[in-house]
Amino acid sequence: MAHNSEEEKKEDYLFKIVLIGDSAVGKSNLLARFARDEFYPNSKSTIGVEFQTQKININGKEVKAQIWDTAGQERFRAVTSAYYRGAVGALLVYDISRRLTFDNIGRWLNELQTHSDMNVVIILVGNKSDLKDAREVTTAEGKALAEAKGLFFIETSALDSSNVTSAFQTVVREIYNILSRKVIQSQELQKKDSGRLANGKSLVLQADDGNQETVAETKKGGCCSS
Repeated sequence: MAHNSEEEKKEDYLFKIVLIGDSAVGKSNLLARFARDEFYPNSKSTIGVEFQTQKININGKEVKAQIWDTAGQERFRAVTSAYYRGAVGALLVYDISRRLTFDNIGRWLNELQTHSDMNVVIILVGNKSDLKDAREVTTAEGKALAEAKGLFFIETSALDSSNVTSAFQTVVREIYNILSRKVIQSQELQKKDSGRLANGKSLVLQADDGNQETVAETKKGGCCSS
């Protein structure tokens, strides 16, 4: 039946999301936990850049998140800066047990905003929340920085999985919501354009057989390009 094919048809969205932050804050393990539910206690620093695609269902729509794991070490930053381009979302990660990684957030944020769209959706992620006894950055400090910079905020643990899925889904859902609002705005503009055409004058033409035909004429100055 015709309506079944319409119901089965899925709109496909692909969002590029980058993981950034200092080396060894747990970016690769956050991605491994989210994408494959895996954790590597002895994982080494990522060399170069790798990405994985993960499907997420939002409001019945299938969304693909293409998540890029950018190396945090200084010697790789020049290589990975090009990968920020086209990103619509970012997880800005620090290690709650290493204050220096938190202090460097401002620099990472500047780099992200330099190389990506200013409207990129960013969540500040305090990772390794399982290291309670080694904590050097309080939750309140993380929240305060996020509020000051206009970012989302969450604390996660790739080790015990807490809030990992929520961190990624928060970014993807917000990107989707922004896109949906833009689509609605575009549709409203199209309706207004259609309304302007509909408000044109009507001319009555006399056909050869005596029947009347009515055609719409746009108002002077109007346009109706297809």
